[in-house]
Amino acid sequence: MNNILIKNVRIVGMNGKSADILVKNGKFDKIGKIPDNLIEDNTCVINCMGKLFAMPPLFDMHVHFRDPGFTHKEDILTGCAAALAGGVTGVVCMPNTKPVTDSKEIVDYIIKKSEGTGVEVYPAAAITKGMLGSELYDYSETGVRIISDDGRPVENAELMRKALAKSVQSGILVASHCEDLNIINGGIINDGTVSEALGIKGMSRASEDSITAREIALAMSENARIHICHVSTKGSLDFIKDAKRHGVKVTCETCPHYFIYTDEKLRLLDADYRMNPPLRTESDRKAVEDAVLDGTIDCIVTDHAPHTAEEKSDFYTAPNGVVGLETSLAAMLTTFYHTKKLTIEKITELMSHNPRKLLGLEPIQIKEGAKADFILVDPDLEWVVDPDKLHSKSHNTVFKGEKFKGKCVLTVTDGIIRYKYN
Repeated sequence: MNNILIKNVRIVGMNGKSADILVKNGKFDKIGKIPDNLIEDNTCVINCMGKLFAMPPLFDMHVHFRDPGFTHKEDILTGCAAALAGGVTGVVCMPNTKPVTDSKEIVDYIIKKSEGTGVEVYPAAAITKGMLGSELYDYSETGVRIISDDGRPVENAELMRKALAKSVQSGILVASHCEDLNIINGGIINDGTVSEALGIKGMSRASEDSITAREIALAMSENARIHICHVSTKGSLDFIKDAKRHGVKVTCETCPHYFIYTDEKLRLLDADYRMNPPLRTESDRKAVEDAVLDGTIDCIVTDHAPHTAEEKSDFYTAPNGVVGLETSLAAMLTTFYHTKKLTIEKITELMSHNPRKLLGLEPIQIKEGAKADFILVDPDLEWVVDPDKLHSKSHNTVFKGEKFKGKCVLTVTDGIIRYKYN
């Protein structure tokens, strides 16, 4: 294992001051001014010239790696490669695999296959057996930290209440895909002026809002934690904000596309702009952005959902979902850091520290003696998203052709360089 010396780097958490970082034997050996006599022959030296940030790596608590069962779209190895290219070294894989992640065997398979990738992969077990919504799955032997039926809702409120009640004893985090399928009833984009103009059946906000309100009420009744997935509406955020003020143990996440784009993108009739929940209106987009700024939203995720080009070729029949692991940090830097709306420290909280805390994991810190997990970020690197250059097996990005400012240029875990931007 070679040593790594990062010179003249701005370390997040050190008030923007530049320092050197020496990595030896997989750990942060020394942070400060590193004299030349400490530089050994086998040292990889990177001079950041005071322009790059060293920050804790990102943790995305909502991805779909499609493995097992749908590996033509993505597998654990390609998903981890995409994660590393985006500065993400920890993920939660959602359970809508085939077979569904509702057994210790599937949980163990996912963890085993991810070993050696440099990415910590935490499978989410299903709330209900087979994600069929009729019987709770007993996850007690799996060792998972989170359960969800993401990909579909738990339609039976009593089953969800029982899952929340059980979580109080187990300490597990329950994450909810908030959607009323009866309200959706075949809709494929946001219900509004765009869907009306295109003559396409829409997906009402009431679908998301009503189940968000239900989950909050159920969590309040059991004094349990509830995590609301991929929030996209002003209504849901109003419910969450009010519940937090009243002490309900509710947390939530959103994805970059919800604070950057609106359903106007759907006028292109391009299925790469279709996901679930869908892109909403400007009022919803603004509400999501405001909720990131005021702390209502606890963490930023991607809902990384790969599909093949063939599957996405027909706008009307394509499956919902977009990839996002390689663009999430750039989207945050462009939208919030360069507009001076958020500091790099706050972005670190949203994308690294907070999701780890929600899962009961210690936040990663850049400090002497700690395991050398970190990323280097060039905040001023301008680049255009080229789907063909993504590391994911599928290229269905909502940000194709988008110009971003800021990028992860180096990802290190266990003192090993896992990704380097060329």
